[in-house]
Amino acid sequence: MPTLEFPIDEVPFSMRGSWLSVSRVVGLHRSADLIHLVSHQTGMHPVLSFQPLAGGAPVETTEFAAPERVRWVGGAGEFSAAFADVDTVRVRGAGLGLRLADASGGLTPFTGTFLFIAPQDGAAVLTSYETGRRYRITPLVGDFSVIGSERLGAGERAIEVGGDGGEWEIAIEEVASEPAPSRPRSSFDEVVAARAAEFAAFADGVAPWRAEHPGATLAAYVLWSATVRPLGFVTRETVLMSKHWMDKVWSWDHCFNALALASSHPELAIDQFLVVFDHQAATGALPDSITHSEVLYNFVKPPIHGWMWSQLRRRLPGAVPSDVLLEVYRRLAAWTCYWLDHRRAPGATLPYYEHGNDSGWDNSTVFDLDRVVESPDLAAFLVLQLDELARLADEVAPDAAEGWRREGELLLGALTDELWQGERFVARSVAGRRVGSTSSLITALPLIASHRLPDDVTERLAEQVMAHLTEFGPATELPSSPRYEADGYWRGPIWAPSTFIVEAGLRAAGHHDVADDVSERFRRLCERSGFAENFDALTGAGLRDRAYTWTASAYLLLAGQASERSTAMATAELASDLAGGA
Repeated sequence: MPTLEFPIDEVPFSMRGSWLSVSRVVGLHRSADLIHLVSHQTGMHPVLSFQPLAGGAPVETTEFAAPERVRWVGGAGEFSAAFADVDTVRVRGAGLGLRLADASGGLTPFTGTFLFIAPQDGAAVLTSYETGRRYRITPLVGDFSVIGSERLGAGERAIEVGGDGGEWEIAIEEVASEPAPSRPRSSFDEVVAARAAEFAAFADGVAPWRAEHPGATLAAYVLWSATVRPLGFVTRETVLMSKHWMDKVWSWDHCFNALALASSHPELAIDQFLVVFDHQAATGALPDSITHSEVLYNFVKPPIHGWMWSQLRRRLPGAVPSDVLLEVYRRLAAWTCYWLDHRRAPGATLPYYEHGNDSGWDNSTVFDLDRVVESPDLAAFLVLQLDELARLADEVAPDAAEGWRREGELLLGALTDELWQGERFVARSVAGRRVGSTSSLITALPLIASHRLPDDVTERLAEQVMAHLTEFGPATELPSSPRYEADGYWRGPIWAPSTFIVEAGLRAAGHHDVADDVSERFRRLCERSGFAENFDALTGAGLRDRAYTWTASAYLLLAGQASERSTAMATAELASDLAGGA
């Protein structure tokens, strides 16, 4: 495979397992002129800026990013950065020099960094209030100079290396306290080769067909590079949503990443599925999100987990261990009971969202009139979750299976009897039964449960999806709606999860040609605009966070399924030709 190069302005440079990244993105919708070393412990914090130097003065360079290294190239020479391990970035140069400058903006009693020279080995050490970590810069080849050592208050703090134009190399390490005992270091070239081999093996696993799909290698890199090792509240190896500012795990996003990893990395996939359940509340509620130093419970996310587990299990290469099956069953049972016990009004069968954030469609127009609503997507997801609970109970808790099936039938009946209005499903407020907007794609999501719905209902839902289709895929709000906003989050832009769900629903309902079309449009969109958090539905421009893992996962899943269909078709044609020849 040819070497992947990617725009570092859009995709951060990192490696599997690291909580560090190298990027121009330094905050919420905020990019810097210089590339920075960024830590994602205790939030997103730029630590050091990389300023190329020639003759001691700043100089412009061109940057080239690949999975194994980033290169800064200027007229006088170049330097490169590579991850030696999850905590260490090595930087090597010749001709060009480098100033590593404190990016904290100064030191007050409770902010910024403090720079000093370690007496033991002469390393420059910055301590950071923001990350609660230390950053050790050690010269490996050549000398460096330190500016602002032991300085308090305002003033420059920086390390300069390569000022004489010769060869130089440094190591930058993020440490919790003191460095690990010294050990033999690999050469810079060995480090680069090791990272290239690791990524290639990962990409070959998640996308063995990647030569057929031009976006697959970058999609694999987005997943690989956004993966972090267990640390803080992140209890398992986990794919963050991004190593830009969306450096968390939200409690439905993780399912799409788990599904994309299932066939090639089953243990990582199961960990990714279960990581939010490690913080399940006593009520059964899942947190809204988790990250290194924070678990939020003020909202939840939609219960897609039962349906996703059924899909994930089909993709796993082997049998699921019995202890894992039992854990999944217990977790899903508690999560389902949360909705049935705590999210239904007295005497009601249908559960409700308390806010758009609970649905994952934060500002969808169905929540414009009322926030506490019974929404058809929620009921449909729970019907599928109850179906999966019944199947799991058949294996691990047979006495409970019939109860789950009974509850599912009651909920399905309420969905069709109370929220279907002849041509479409509606969302309605709990308090006044006021019907919300019908121009949002969210009301078409019950298509995912098409096998449990009457044929005429699924036909209307398929028509509703087609009304939302643009050149690039299904807009989350009808483009003709007065509420449509080009960059309106869930009020128009195309999103990966909604696309993946409606594509699966169309296929389950037998609308294979439309599903193929939706898949192809979305894949073309990603190949053109990358793996953004969402996309302008009419122009295809990438919006918001530009390296979002569930977008990459949705692309990989749809591309892999397209390859499977293509292979199956070719096999069938060959068999037909052989039969005809015989």
